[in-house]
Amino acid sequence: MKKILVILLAVMLTMIRTAAPALSESEEEKPMLRMKINDTPVEVDWEDNESVAALKELAADGLTIRMSMYGGFEQVGAIGESLPSRDEQTSASSGDIVLYSGDQLVVFYGRNAWAYTRLGHITDKTPEEMRELLGNGDVTITLSVE
Repeated sequence: MKKILVILLAVMLTMIRTAAPALSESEEEKPMLRMKINDTPVEVDWEDNESVAALKELAADGLTIRMSMYGGFEQVGAIGESLPSRDEQTSASSGDIVLYSGDQLVVFYGRNAWAYTRLGHITDKTPEEMRELLGNGDVTITLSVE
């Protein structure tokens, strides 16, 4: 009887050790929210908040937002429905992505201060590259989950 318990315990420990790497691999393979500006993919460090979670749900089947230049420092576009928001007085700069009025996506290529809910920040573009992408007319933002 003692031998059987020792064997069962050894088998269980082996199973746990082999399952642990699989768990961490699957965590790394979680679907991510992706963003394109026109046809240019951008890397975004998304906030961990309920607004981003709701945006990710909307983008599950693809979400296209037509943006318009505003104020010479940002692009603004209607998401199509309201998201949960927690607006705070914020200073935004080039690459910042925020939610305005609960239903407007804003992507900055300049600076502004206003009450926004932070959504993320584009990490792979310089301020000059952001101005090139966003500062020459209206753009289309495509969000997807991959």
